[in-house]
Amino acid sequence: MIGLYPGTFDPLTNGHVDIAHRGAKLFDKLIVAISENPQKNTAFTLEDRVSMAQEVFCEIPNIEVVPFTCLLIKFMKKVNADVVVRGMRAVSDFEYEFQLALMNRKMSKDFETVFLMPNQDYIFLSSSMVREVAAHKGDVAGFVPECVNRQIVELYGAPTKYC
Repeated sequence: MIGLYPGTFDPLTNGHVDIAHRGAKLFDKLIVAISENPQKNTAFTLEDRVSMAQEVFCEIPNIEVVPFTCLLIKFMKKVNADVVVRGMRAVSDFEYEFQLALMNRKMSKDFETVFLMPNQDYIFLSSSMVREVAAHKGDVAGFVPECVNRQIVELYGAPTKYC
């Protein structure tokens, strides 16, 4: 069975990594699909986000990292995925994720979604929070994989102790 874990992953956080590891245990193959969303002003290019994710997941044989630029239901069919994997941190995620899953199912009756909860250490974590902290020269090393942190420091500059 093939699981598809889509997102912009801008940047990939330890919470995303946790969900991918959980998904990799459930499926024969997990495709981490990194999207180019024109409605989002991403900090990193699609190529950079794919490259970082490939480095993070390179030692997990049943995880494949790929970019995608089309509608999710079309991409799901293209890669023969059976189920979409989504992380659910809190009740605030539920309404959006539920709405998205139902919209996708309306467009494709075969569309299935599995929601996974991250480790409690990552319930609060989001890419937008990481970008916000990094933009203000805060240290995000504890929130992202090492290779991602290097890219964040390159983009935003090294963290500082004071304003």
